[in-house]
Amino acid sequence: MPGMAPLARTMALAACVGLFSFELAAFERVQAPPAKPEMTQNCPGLVAFDVPHVIPAALRLALTPEQVRLTYVGHSTFLIESPQLVRIATDYNDYVRSPVRPDIVTMNHAHTTHFTDSPDPAIKYVLRGWGPTPDQPARHDITVKDVRVRNVPTNIRDWRGGTERHGNSIFIFEMANLCIAHLGHLHHTLNQQQLNEIGRVDVVLVPVDGNLTLDLEGMMEVLQALKAPLMIPMHFFNSYSLERFLMRARQNWTVETSEVPSLVVSKTSLPTTPKVMVLPGH
Repeated sequence: MPGMAPLARTMALAACVGLFSFELAAFERVQAPPAKPEMTQNCPGLVAFDVPHVIPAALRLALTPEQVRLTYVGHSTFLIESPQLVRIATDYNDYVRSPVRPDIVTMNHAHTTHFTDSPDPAIKYVLRGWGPTPDQPARHDITVKDVRVRNVPTNIRDWRGGTERHGNSIFIFEMANLCIAHLGHLHHTLNQQQLNEIGRVDVVLVPVDGNLTLDLEGMMEVLQALKAPLMIPMHFFNSYSLERFLMRARQNWTVETSEVPSLVVSKTSLPTTPKVMVLPGH
């Protein structure tokens, strides 16, 4: 019939174009560069679920096997309690002390408000975040009942304006299917190796003074890299330094303030979108 030959040619051309487009799309999928690596999955079960938010500890006394209690003692010290009541005090020092004797303490070397040379001799595990020399970083990986504690060394500024290599450690606490990272006295952003060693975390305890530790924008970079669902500020000296951090944080995340210094958190109670939770104290 007249006109059939041009129609056939048009249909054949369209088919070829479609096939070429399909092959090109497939080629682009194959050739697409791999995503830049971030953190490895060192911690168990790292997905937050859309169920109730964190529960103030004052409303719950006993912990279930899925719950962890966090209490902000002050400065950089938190009391962390596991379901089997292993108690941990972070950045243990002579000035800010946990209300109960901990089983495990961690320390960092930047200032005497982050360590002590005379810990309570009854404490079973004293984990210093620095090694015997700058060339020998601290390396901890211990398990006590239902708790695993490990560290990732970082550098700090020394009193002469130089660098003390491996003078700080980021401690990671694994319990109740949660990974909690305490950044210590962090002075610099994290490189890829450090991010990989940390792994993805659920809760990050973050110094926010923006001066003695890492500057504000640098800390934002660290938090964006860690992608923790829950961020808890510490190491702020007054309402001004805290509010300066919170104003910047509100550009990226929700900010909430607790009326009590303790909260109970579980994998299923983590926020579905990242949140900064402010606990009273300083």
